[in-house]
Amino acid sequence: MCGIAGIFDLNGVREIDRAALQRMTNALIHRGPDGEGYYFAPGVAFGHRRLAIIDRAGGVQPYHAQTRDCVLSYNGEIYNYEDLARGMRADVNLKTRSDTEVLAEGLARKGADFIHELRGMFAFSFWSPGDNRLLLARDRLGERPLYYAQTADGYLVFASEMGALVDSGMIETSLDPRAVADYFYYGYTPDPKTIYRGVYKLPAAHTLIAERGRALRIEPYWRPVFTNGAAPAFEDACALMRERLDEAVSGQMMSDAPLGAFLSGGVDSASVVSSMARAGGDLIACTVGFDEETHDERPAAREIAEKFGAAHYESTAACDAAALIERIAAAFGEPFADSSSLPAFLVAQNARRHVTVALSGDGGDEIFAGYRRYPFYLGEEKLRAAAPLLLRQMVFGTAGALYPKLDWAPKPLRFKTTFQALAQTGAAGYAAAVAINLPERVSAILNSDFKRSLDGYNPAMVIAGVMDEADTDDPLARAQYADIKTWLPGRMLTKTDRTSMAHSLEVRPPLLDHKLVEWAGSLPSAYKLNDGERKRILKAAFAPRLGEEFIARKKQGFAPPLTQWMRRERNNPVFRLNASRRWRESGLFNERAVDRMIRAHQSGRSDCAQELWSVIMFDAFLKTSAR
Repeated sequence: MCGIAGIFDLNGVREIDRAALQRMTNALIHRGPDGEGYYFAPGVAFGHRRLAIIDRAGGVQPYHAQTRDCVLSYNGEIYNYEDLARGMRADVNLKTRSDTEVLAEGLARKGADFIHELRGMFAFSFWSPGDNRLLLARDRLGERPLYYAQTADGYLVFASEMGALVDSGMIETSLDPRAVADYFYYGYTPDPKTIYRGVYKLPAAHTLIAERGRALRIEPYWRPVFTNGAAPAFEDACALMRERLDEAVSGQMMSDAPLGAFLSGGVDSASVVSSMARAGGDLIACTVGFDEETHDERPAAREIAEKFGAAHYESTAACDAAALIERIAAAFGEPFADSSSLPAFLVAQNARRHVTVALSGDGGDEIFAGYRRYPFYLGEEKLRAAAPLLLRQMVFGTAGALYPKLDWAPKPLRFKTTFQALAQTGAAGYAAAVAINLPERVSAILNSDFKRSLDGYNPAMVIAGVMDEADTDDPLARAQYADIKTWLPGRMLTKTDRTSMAHSLEVRPPLLDHKLVEWAGSLPSAYKLNDGERKRILKAAFAPRLGEEFIARKKQGFAPPLTQWMRRERNNPVFRLNASRRWRESGLFNERAVDRMIRAHQSGRSDCAQELWSVIMFDAFLKTSAR
């Protein structure tokens, strides 16, 4: 894995500010501690930090192709590069065993069309001097990040992380109010927006073409498709499921550096470990757990490690893990309110002591319908189909407004959010299902001036717009499509990338192999979710390997026990808010409302842990971004 940075003159061939590029590249040293490189030409420059995984002696970047003097700066892995190299050797004498060279020569010959032949994860910049064209691209599922911005004086700056763009000194860093609203709704800022005005993330499965004197061209080259058509019998599909994951895992185990796996107590990572065991070789697995037994999956992970003969390394995310808040905020460069970033950071830290590359179970919930919200959404859709919107607004809207928020009650009695969802369209209801905070609580803690600046903007529109793009009427497929386009790249893969690369650890998710994703999209929805059983085909396919008892166990989740942590007398993350002036002076919050929320949570009257965590992480972002 690596970090890339670059500056391109959109207006001419002015000399590039070398100090600015040096600062950008230095900001990415954690992504590539094994070396750095630069390329400078009139009006264009690349910086690169390398984490050497394949052909550690070769593949140094920026890489100069033999063809047409083209130059590549690249972050990622191309898993099928050896197959591509075999088809290329008749035309070019390849000098290395690296995927970098194959990618550079392929792009030099075929341009952006070569992307369709790639199987892997990547974000790259590619300069074609003969065409005076800069090509940026990001992989299909958004595993590798790429930020960019146009400066007021006509430069395009881009980098693997927000911090590198900020360190360039070339961009404005004023907050985008709509992005702030998105953050407090979803817990992250969905692509292509970032927390700053005028700074963007290149969306997954998109290219950006920059040519002097022309507007930027941003185009998609792939999208998930759900056909729900003819499929093999379920038992045959299970056999194919095993074969396809085994093949994806085997392909992603290529490495000249030590390799292992993240292992939780869930079927996703356990299935990946089982496939790794079949591929052969020494097996290393890393797990993180919690002091609180109800949140600790180490015993289940230990069972899988023993079953497949893995060397198993465990660590604990104790309450004092909250001391990591500022390090985590700095790693993201934007506010990020997924509390599971804490254990993710710690498991990456533990894993890096033993391996340089780790395979993960990321993507299983999105691709095979594992989220608890999916069956609830399907049930809501049936009720929506039975009654017109106006009637539902009258009945359920009123019920949602009157029904109390029973944080203390058993889950079956917490009807408030369900009533509210039923009073909305399907897309708006699903947006509410993926929201990290209750909108009314967020509205209470944000001040009036900030809310007026939104001019009626509703973050739920993000999900509604994406769901309308899905070429299917199947409600599960529409929900999965929305998650693959928003939640997966914006939240789940961002979390994995930043927490792992903070420790110079490369993480690969075989369940997101795009061939496997396309195959899963062709399966009937009932193969994934049936009578409330989630990830049906994945569980059935790997039950013979993992054991029926393991498959049947209730997953405990990877999130820390925030509710309990925020009621403790020591090492309480909320104490940060009491001591900080940054969030109070930001001009965004109703201070008294936040203070009331703190008291309500600590007294046990309400569970406001997630809303408070969102404020804590926003405050940490303000602190780290001001340095």
